[in-house]
Amino acid sequence: MRELLPMAKAVELMRNMFGELRAGAAQNQPRRRMYLPTGSVLHSMAGACGKYYGTKIYSTNARVRTAEFLFWLLDAETAKPLALMEANWWGQIRPGAASAYATDLLSPPSANRMGVIGAGFQARSQVEAVAAVRALREVRVWSRQESNRMRFAEEVSKSLGIACVAAASAEDAVAGMPIVTTATWSKDPVVESAWIADGAVVNAMGSNNPERRELPAELIARAGRIVVDSLEVARIEAGDLLLAWSAEEWSTTRLMELKDLSAGERPRGDVAIFKSNGMGVEDVAVSGWVYEQALGSGLGREI
Repeated sequence: MRELLPMAKAVELMRNMFGELRAGAAQNQPRRRMYLPTGSVLHSMAGACGKYYGTKIYSTNARVRTAEFLFWLLDAETAKPLALMEANWWGQIRPGAASAYATDLLSPPSANRMGVIGAGFQARSQVEAVAAVRALREVRVWSRQESNRMRFAEEVSKSLGIACVAAASAEDAVAGMPIVTTATWSKDPVVESAWIADGAVVNAMGSNNPERRELPAELIARAGRIVVDSLEVARIEAGDLLLAWSAEEWSTTRLMELKDLSAGERPRGDVAIFKSNGMGVEDVAVSGWVYEQALGSGLGREI
C-alpha cells in the first residue's frame, strides 16, 4: 500500500470518484455496526464505482484504540472476487485525501498555514494530504500529551520539510490559521468558535459517532458553508451536526455534499466546514487503483 498509493494519487482518486458520484455513476452504502457485549464492534461499509464494487470490514474494541481493516474487491460486471486487501494503511491515506480535496475547493490558493488538533496517525496523514494541494509553510499541532505533540512536530518537520511546532495550547494551535483540522477521539468539542479566524476552512474528521463531536454548536451556527461527504451518512454519524441541530435545521441551504461543491462556493469571510465521516465508495476507488497497480507491478496475482 505504501508503495502503490502515494498521497497525491489518492487525492486525484477522490477528485475523480466524487465526479462519478455527481454524474450518478457511483453509489455508496452507509456504515453498519454490530455491537458485542464484550465491547467489540464489527463495522462494514460498501460502495460501487466504475469497474469495481466491494466492502470494507473492520473490528474495534472500546478498550483498545486500534483497528484491523480488510477490503473485499469485486468485478462490477461479473461479480467475480478480485482481491482481499489489508486496508489499515489506506485507512490513513484515504481520509486525508478526502479532506485535501475539500480543502482545495474551499480554501484560497494562498492558504499556507495549518493548525491541527490531535497528534495520532490520522492527524499525520491529514497534514501530508493538505500539503499535496497547498504549499504549507507552517503547521502548529496540539494534543493533550506533550510528548505526542512534540514527536508529531519533529516527524512532520523531518518527513515533509514543513516547519511544524508543538503549540502550548489548543487555541495557540488554531488561532489565525486559514486551515484547521481536528483529528481526535474526543467526545466533546476540542476548539472554540472564537479561536477560528474568519475565512478559515475547518476539516473535522475525528468523529463518526452520533454521540461525539469535535466542533461546538457555536461554530456550526457561524459557518457560511458546511460540506459533508454524504448527507445520508451524516444524518447517521455526524455528531458534530446531530448534537448541534434540530431536525428542521438539516434543511439549511448552508449544507451540501462534497460531490456538488465547486471551488470558492462560500461567502468570503465566513468559516467553511468539511465534516468527514468516510464512505465505502471512497475505499472502492482506492482499492481498484491499488489492485490494478499490484497486478501491473507483479506484487499481486490473479485469483
